[in-house]
Amino acid sequence: MRRDKQESQAQFNRRAILLAGVGGAAFTALGARLYSLQILEQERFRLRAVANQFNFRIDLASRGNLFDRFGEGIAINRDGYRLQILPEQAGDPRTALDRLAAYMPLSEARIERLLDKIRTTPRHRPVLIAEDVDWETFSRVNLHLPELPGILPDLGEIRTYPHGPLAAHVTGYVQTPPPSNDDAPDEVRNLRRQPGYKIGRVGMEAALEDRLQGTAGRTTVEVNSSNRILRELPEEAVPPIPGEDIRLTIDVRAQRAALLALDGQSASAVTIDLATGEIMSLVSSPSFDPNPFVLGIGQEAFNALNTSQFRPMFNKATTGIYAPASTIKAVVALAALEDGVTDPGERILCTGSVELGDRTFHCWERRGHGAVNLHDAIKRSCDTYFYEVARRIGIDKLGEVARRYGLGEIHDIGMSLPDSADGLIPSERWKLTTRGERWSTGDTFNAGIGQGFMLASPLQLAVMTARLATGRAIEPTLIPRDEPIEFAPMSTNPAHMALINQAQRAVVHELGGTAYWVLDAGRRLGDPGVEMAGKTGTSQVYSISAEERRQGVREQADLPWRLRNHGLFIGFAPYDNPRYAVAVVVEHGGGGSSSAARPARDILEDLIRRDPGRHRVRPVADRMEQARNGSGGSGAAEG
Repeated sequence: MRRDKQESQAQFNRRAILLAGVGGAAFTALGARLYSLQILEQERFRLRAVANQFNFRIDLASRGNLFDRFGEGIAINRDGYRLQILPEQAGDPRTALDRLAAYMPLSEARIERLLDKIRTTPRHRPVLIAEDVDWETFSRVNLHLPELPGILPDLGEIRTYPHGPLAAHVTGYVQTPPPSNDDAPDEVRNLRRQPGYKIGRVGMEAALEDRLQGTAGRTTVEVNSSNRILRELPEEAVPPIPGEDIRLTIDVRAQRAALLALDGQSASAVTIDLATGEIMSLVSSPSFDPNPFVLGIGQEAFNALNTSQFRPMFNKATTGIYAPASTIKAVVALAALEDGVTDPGERILCTGSVELGDRTFHCWERRGHGAVNLHDAIKRSCDTYFYEVARRIGIDKLGEVARRYGLGEIHDIGMSLPDSADGLIPSERWKLTTRGERWSTGDTFNAGIGQGFMLASPLQLAVMTARLATGRAIEPTLIPRDEPIEFAPMSTNPAHMALINQAQRAVVHELGGTAYWVLDAGRRLGDPGVEMAGKTGTSQVYSISAEERRQGVREQADLPWRLRNHGLFIGFAPYDNPRYAVAVVVEHGGGGSSSAARPARDILEDLIRRDPGRHRVRPVADRMEQARNGSGGSGAAEG
């Protein structure tokens, strides 16, 4: 019995020791963990506690303004009333929105869209209900605010375009950004979720986004466990940095004159200051009003713009591409002179057509021009002459000179567009690679008169004109350059350039010139009057078949609008001291002399009369500094 008791006691002792060991180990582990939490990791948990107690509210920066060369606002901000809903204070969002609908128009579809947005937004973050609310509605909502829990009246900034359609294709517009992808940094996603946040979508608004957007600020706020704001801590606030105000090279009055000259046609015009390369006007007609896009354009209005055959939202000036037609004949003539395959006195007989194998290539003057030299060939736009000189120089030499004069490349004007046109200067290799066909003499004939595969944008044609007028490698820009630039001379014999420009003057001012009669027998520009030089062009869109001719379809006016030829005109003035160059393309306008020459003349006349290019564009900051020092006049006086 005694022995049994001793064994039981020993067993009890062993178990007690084991339990004590396990307990001791547990207490040791717990102590170690407490030491780690209290001592080793106290800073981390202190920061987490602070983070749970304090949060940040993003304060959007004021977007920078866009001005024309004389300080006229073309994309600016104005105050606008807006309404938001804070879900955590509103209770049931549906009920809150139904109450609000009693005091402002809210359709069922709009309420459903708002409810979808509320479901995907944290309850402590406000959701935008409406921007740019009229004063009557805003004051009515404020009056009944005690009945509308969770509704937050607010004052924000609205982007506005004071001149509406006048510069829409230059400025572009801003819109609410699309949702950020999951790879975007948290700060980007948070910023894009802020009510009223907008980004540039097209035009200079998009191209200059980084400079215009500014830097958002932040305000530290104390929050409770539900993330509701208890109080602000203004002493820890970081103020937002406004975006940069930027002045462009365009002149609002030149834009207006160009749009008026185009008279609502489906057309485009680009003008360049030949002293600086600054673009004075860049117009695509008809234009559109960018203001409705800021707050969200209605589907019906958008569809009307998007389906119009005149394509008002399409920037024809930089993105449209057309066969340059006879406007390129000056470049072809320079290539021929440079290559030594002709001289200014040589006469080539034009009978109205040229036979090449089983094909007939016609001159636009079916009766023929007779024997013409270089001067008359440009003045009267003789196709036969240029068939022959193009055949002599070949497509590779022609293409080389065309590219030198600005065709076939995208010009960086400060407005980067994903679909900016680089046009096309074809070559033997290009045709073989892309079409699997060998280059033919007929292809060279077509290239010699700017038809066939050749394509150019109005901007490229304006650059070509600027280089022809000055003999310098002008580079266009919409952004003022920091310092005046000296453009390199073109590698062209000045004597050849003079001959070409004399012939282009004859197009306008000599009897027989293709623009002589349509431009009022060569009337001079302004008073006392200066001469201009230019070149007409007619870009073929559709060839009337023999069958159609038998059916009575003989003239462009007999065709549907979309099948008519494009009309082109390039020009510069003053002829004896070139300062401004212009390129005009009228879609389906028929002949270049009948549709494009007069608008181009009117655009140049406005520039010559006002001469806005004599005032160099300066950065906005320089102008503000000058105003503070009391040494500057007004923008209107400069114009």
